[in-house]
Amino acid sequence: MILDKYETFEEYRKAVRELSQTLLIASEDRLSLEEGIPEDLTDALRDMGLFGISIPTEYGGLGLSMEEQVRLTFEFCQASCVYRSRFSTTIGLTSQAILDFATEEQKEKYLPKMASGLCTGAFALTEPEAGSDAGSLKTTAERRGNDGWLINGEKRYITNAPQADVFLVMARTDPSSTGSNGISAFLVDATLDGIRVGDPPKMLGNEGSHACYVWFENCEVPADSIVGGQEGRGLKAALRGINHARLHVAATCVGQAIRLITEMTEYASKREQFGKRIGEFGQIAAMLADSRAEMAAGRALCLDCAKQFDAGDQIPFIDIASAKLFCSEMVSRVADRAVQVMGGLGYMEDLSDVPRLFRDVRLFRIFEGASQVQQGNIARSMMKDHESLS
Repeated sequence: MILDKYETFEEYRKAVRELSQTLLIASEDRLSLEEGIPEDLTDALRDMGLFGISIPTEYGGLGLSMEEQVRLTFEFCQASCVYRSRFSTTIGLTSQAILDFATEEQKEKYLPKMASGLCTGAFALTEPEAGSDAGSLKTTAERRGNDGWLINGEKRYITNAPQADVFLVMARTDPSSTGSNGISAFLVDATLDGIRVGDPPKMLGNEGSHACYVWFENCEVPADSIVGGQEGRGLKAALRGINHARLHVAATCVGQAIRLITEMTEYASKREQFGKRIGEFGQIAAMLADSRAEMAAGRALCLDCAKQFDAGDQIPFIDIASAKLFCSEMVSRVADRAVQVMGGLGYMEDLSDVPRLFRDVRLFRIFEGASQVQQGNIARSMMKDHESLS
């Protein structure tokens, strides 16, 4: 066990920080040059136990609390967020749905391998016509007697699709249903015939992370591949994983903000103009201070949500939506200020990490529920709560 090497969680957190600050940050250029995370760096993530932070110890994971997971995310996400993407779909979207909704046989089959990093899970929900409106998905799963199911459909933006060992696929099992009704979740072995993964697209940022199209064409899956052995619970399983992932995304934004603040503060402390350091000018000082204050607010919000998560079964959906909304918008503001503080250097790809970080963090306002989706969810909950008190 990884934690057997460390007497306390705090020691483990410091080891993760050391990995991030030394090996991972120093190797960031390899993510673009080698068009992915090299296997030696992936092994470093495995060896540190990062694939198993959210998986209980009985399945070989570290069994960390949500607060501990969030605190670790603050550390390892000071390096490129692409590293996190390599194991994010395993620790969040797929493993958590399995943990809460799968049969014991399915848990035993997948979770120990996921915890060790030997099984990468990919979450296959989004489609060309179904993103934020997940209930509009068109992928179908047609029963084949008692022998299994035949899956047909097109998925897109599937993170880690080329590396996936298993896909958690949402498909409509009731062809007469509409909306979320009639959607089921399947655990689909990536080696099965009838699965085709598209080439990784060139993205604005996050070079080295792969989010691909996946086509299921008459893909035959066994009867026991349906999650929990029950039909119609697909979006419930998805929601469990998504809320876990959204809090991790919020914490990722905090980690990236810490890195950006470090970069701009270091520059503002050294760069001199008109006989003094630029950080002493009021306009620059304001951008530094605003960035630090907003990062601290985001960090506190993430930790508060994590403590609520750990306190009981009632997951704070709206608080998590608030954390994801605030932190993703916050880190974009911090990144913009970092470019502004550093001036020309902040725009030069070969001379600074800030341009790459600036591009990378823009994604956070879109995926795992765009900011506008989070705003709608929060507002609806506010009005519902108000009506219940009236």
